[in-house]
Amino acid sequence: MSTRIRPPTNTSLTPILLACGVAYAVAYVVVNDVVAAGLYEGYDPVSQAVSELSATGSPATSFLTAVFPIWPLLLTAFGVGVRRAAGGRRALRVTGDLLIAHAIVGLLWLAFPMTSRADMAPGAPATVNDVGHIVMTVVTLVFIVSQIGFSAAAFGWRFRLYATVSAVAFVVFGALTGVQARTVSTGGPTPWMGLFERLSIASWLLWMVVLAVMLMTHGDAERVGSGDTVRSRAVDG
Repeated sequence: MSTRIRPPTNTSLTPILLACGVAYAVAYVVVNDVVAAGLYEGYDPVSQAVSELSATGSPATSFLTAVFPIWPLLLTAFGVGVRRAAGGRRALRVTGDLLIAHAIVGLLWLAFPMTSRADMAPGAPATVNDVGHIVMTVVTLVFIVSQIGFSAAAFGWRFRLYATVSAVAFVVFGALTGVQARTVSTGGPTPWMGLFERLSIASWLLWMVVLAVMLMTHGDAERVGSGDTVRSRAVDG
């Protein structure tokens, strides 16, 4: 049964909030792979995980801790922007809620930095920090897949196809990262772990940029991503 469409909140603030999604993606790359990696002599982005930049004893930890607040702030702002631009798309409002919840839960990352490779003793039990880090990784994976999935349900087949490819890439490269990560604690080689992880993260960051630009450009979620047709009805996803 069709429901009355609630018009999107189109004010000058909404595009600014949506732009925070683009800012998050750009800042993530610059802060981690340019600035932090530059502070960590010998760091190899192809074989080392992003988390190793903020691991215990890392020379980049102080810098990353200082700039950490920008991540929840930008992600929360983006989530609010997505909600404001959602109009009658319930699935897109849920996407915004998930982004905001992701930002809030993400504050716990500060409490669980991974142990640096140099401090890991082969055969020793995992520390509380490392267990917490693994749990946060799983929680983050669930948030991201859910965000992409709900956003796909809000639009037509073209965006759904793009979102599906993004989600698959995120999961596949994330799984490949996990396979190599199992050898970190034993001192084994991880020749492609950093590359796999960055490809996984990139699929999510690019999704954020695409979604933000779509909503900023059209200003109305009811008129975007419908593929070959434009409809003025509520879509519950």
